[in-house]
Amino acid sequence: MNYYAYILQSQKDFGYYIGVTSDIKKRLYEHNSGLSKSTKPRRPFKLVRVEKYEDRKTAYQRERFLKSKKSSKIIEKIIKN
Repeated sequence: MNYYAYILQSQKDFGYYIGVTSDIKKRLYEHNSGLSKSTKPRRPFKLVRVEKYEDRKTAYQRERFLKSKKSSKIIEKIIKN
């Protein structure tokens, strides 16, 4: 099974949300439908980056790395690559 580390950008406040999932379409739907408590007030979201991994552990390591980079400038640089 594949896992995905992803970055969403809020179209309301233009901030970023970073997460991991095994079903990117379902997860994006959940965020934009208000089914995720942590992102509900910041809807709608646009998917700006997806990275595919073959195991869950690696995807979560990447998520942890991305979340450690609190600067929007660093996230924007990652998105452009």
